[in-house]
Amino acid sequence: MTAGSLSYSLDDIFGKGLLMLIPFYIFSHEKNFAEYNGNEQKLAELKAEYRKILERLDGLEKQGVIGAFDKRTIIELSGDVIKEIARKYENVQKGVGDIMSGPLIETTARNILSQGINQNQKETALRMLKRGKMTVEEIAEDTGLSIEEVEQLAVLPTV
Repeated sequence: MTAGSLSYSLDDIFGKGLLMLIPFYIFSHEKNFAEYNGNEQKLAELKAEYRKILERLDGLEKQGVIGAFDKRTIIELSGDVIKEIARKYENVQKGVGDIMSGPLIETTARNILSQGINQNQKETALRMLKRGKMTVEEIAEDTGLSIEEVEQLAVLPTV
């Protein structure tokens, strides 16, 4: 990757902690997109390079150097940049873009947050049920719970 007259390899980016340059690293390959798009071997090499980037980011997260949010931001921004600059090269966009926009990685923190949100929704629904001024359907709509979840809460014994 070049910035002005400076040139950064992946080792430079990781070694110097310049991780926010990763989304723009694809620019170092832009001049070869036509070749990658028509050559499966070259495209496979590019995809392998991006898999290696993900592995390195995973390693930094496991070491506690970066958090899950920072890692996900880098990955999503990379996917956005690839999608934009490889627009004319379907194989490049799909191949590398799919790697950088893969499934959201579930973390313990994300699970805890999700459980907390769901618990808050249920507590809110219980308060609404106790007031008795809304239908089950209205409570479901306002809390984001399903009608079945609200109905289950309605039959729970009150403590």
